[in-house]
Amino acid sequence: MAQQRFDAIKEAASRQYEVYKRPEGKISDYYGENVFGIEEMRAQLSSEVFERLINCIEKGERIDYDTADAVATALKSWAMGRGATHYTHWFHPLRGTTAEKHDSFFELRNGLAMERFKGSALVQQEPDASSFPHGGIRSTFEARGYSAWDPSSPAFLYEIADAVTLCIPTIFVAYTGEALDNKAPLLKATTALDKAATAVCQYFDKDVTRVTVSLGAEQEYFLIDKALYNARPDLLMCGRTLFGHSPSRGQQLSDHYFGSIPRRITNFMLEFETEALRLGIPVRTRHNEVAPGQFEVAPQFEEVNLAVDHNVLLMDIMERVADKHNLRVLLHEKPFKAINGSGKHNNWALATNTGKNLLAPTSKAKDNLQFLTFLVCTIKAVHDYADVLRASIASASNDLRLGGHEAPPAIMSVFLGAQLTSVIEELEKNSNVKVDKGDNAYMKLGISKVPEIILDNTDRNRTSPFAFTGNKFEFRAVGSTAISSVPMTVLNTAVTEVLVQFKTDLDKELEKEDKKEVAIVNILRKYIKQSKSILFEGDNYSEEWVQEAKKRGLSNFKTTPEALAVYRKKEVGKLFAAHSVFSEVELDARTNLLFDEYVMKVQIEGRVAGDLALNHVVPTAIKYQNELMTNMRGLKEANVSSAYVVGLIKEISEHIEAIVNKVDAMTEERKKANEIEDIDKRATAYCTKVRPYFEDIRYHVDKLEVLVDDEDWPLPKYRELLFLK
Repeated sequence: MAQQRFDAIKEAASRQYEVYKRPEGKISDYYGENVFGIEEMRAQLSSEVFERLINCIEKGERIDYDTADAVATALKSWAMGRGATHYTHWFHPLRGTTAEKHDSFFELRNGLAMERFKGSALVQQEPDASSFPHGGIRSTFEARGYSAWDPSSPAFLYEIADAVTLCIPTIFVAYTGEALDNKAPLLKATTALDKAATAVCQYFDKDVTRVTVSLGAEQEYFLIDKALYNARPDLLMCGRTLFGHSPSRGQQLSDHYFGSIPRRITNFMLEFETEALRLGIPVRTRHNEVAPGQFEVAPQFEEVNLAVDHNVLLMDIMERVADKHNLRVLLHEKPFKAINGSGKHNNWALATNTGKNLLAPTSKAKDNLQFLTFLVCTIKAVHDYADVLRASIASASNDLRLGGHEAPPAIMSVFLGAQLTSVIEELEKNSNVKVDKGDNAYMKLGISKVPEIILDNTDRNRTSPFAFTGNKFEFRAVGSTAISSVPMTVLNTAVTEVLVQFKTDLDKELEKEDKKEVAIVNILRKYIKQSKSILFEGDNYSEEWVQEAKKRGLSNFKTTPEALAVYRKKEVGKLFAAHSVFSEVELDARTNLLFDEYVMKVQIEGRVAGDLALNHVVPTAIKYQNELMTNMRGLKEANVSSAYVVGLIKEISEHIEAIVNKVDAMTEERKKANEIEDIDKRATAYCTKVRPYFEDIRYHVDKLEVLVDDEDWPLPKYRELLFLK
């Protein structure tokens, strides 16, 4: 069994590669060349059709079939001119990856061969939905589902081998209308936030008619050689190593972070970045992350729906390009024990159609009152719906990362920085400021002082799950495998609810207070008092914070089953229903799916752990033990002390016995859990009864790794996985 490991090491160590040559010219010369973007639309469509399409994109208006036909004709011409033969509706089903069914432009009509693409095919398709997760929305035999064009995310050409396919971003819904994807709820939540935020902006600027949500998703990942990956069944099946003793050198020297990127890795980065840029994904940053073998790519901010599409597409590009370079991308939040895991930091902001970032302070007092309004309302949203936000980033894999003294804990909190916190505290204290007619309200309320206090004076807190970073909030708790549409849907809905509440409260306050500025500050003070328990400036990794958070009444859901239970609460259902994001049926179905997904992932890991332990590790240990016993007999015949060998044999026996017993016990617990009909309780059983055995088994396997002769050990070790590049 060890031969595969050494063959993989030899292959990885002797890799030769062809240097990738990016296209000639500047990045801007080929950026977005595979996207049917605004300029392509303008060039390919008549001015009348172009204007109608832009209105549909910006205002959410329905697309008539004449417009759809004209767009379809232009899309076909453009795509075929670039070598495309097929098209697909590209959507995000409820399984964490994208879906696509390719149809050819080619068809026979009355025996005549031709290429056709009608507006009806652009706007809607009917893929078989029977095998997509649905969480109980429909019966298995009810297979009909519809994909519907999302014009706010531009069509693009995807090249795989010699095949070029026109991809049309779509939503995916059941025959009965319920959403079967992650895009439709995000669009609904974003629309709701636009409406609520615009209404609040009207108190400050009547020219504001639209508020957009922007997102920048920083993607962390690991890279390992393909041969080493293939020699680790746990990586192949689970995306993470279930066993592996920590190497003598890990990340303790901090020499990998922002270090020189290895040539082979740079070669890979050049190709996947180029492919991403050609698809209009504005990647700008690349660097080594903290752990050996860990890296990050970060894009420029985009409108949230497009940013989510681009992040999903980016992950797919990375995996496809890595394969060409004999590498494997590990997107799992915790692929290796005892070194940092990976996140997907979601940088979230709001901007008006007039060009203002609502979360950026300025030199104008009036704008700063608006800034404080959206800042405080966001803080209140995180406070009021902290448990729902925690549920939005819950997964079996992210549970292994959160609170691991490398990532934010499972406790939701908001970091503002010392300077901005002092502004918030001062705003709360000055509770009875009287503003007479003719007074400078902004000066007396302290609003005019905000810019000089906080510009570039806010340090960053890498331990906070939700941190303000100068002109945006960074939701750092999101895991690297996550589809950002889920936490963004929850965050947008929560902020929408608070903004609607703010408008209602302000209208009531204005009935008794003439000065609008005073009325607004009165509401903000009330919100600060209600929400200040969520603010924390210290070390989120510390045990002291765990105790302090408990005193403040903040939840600490350490596991996914605990976190997901929040979705079952009636008030959470009412929140989503109030803004038409999820119906009761849709939310219940998604919650069922999330519990079921947790069960399946832990179940798979348990099976793989048992297989590796009993069929790879234990036979190897027994074989080595037999060699030691042969050696011991030889030592006795030579009248040489064999105390060390005897002790080693006994120690190996103890670990073997423990592994076998614990695998058997884990298997029995898994059988018991599988008999539980209620999915919530089954997930809890897998969490509390099955999963704890993983670490128990791992302890003994990792001990054997350092006891058994290196020549016999079958699984590539951490030093090989992390450092052979």
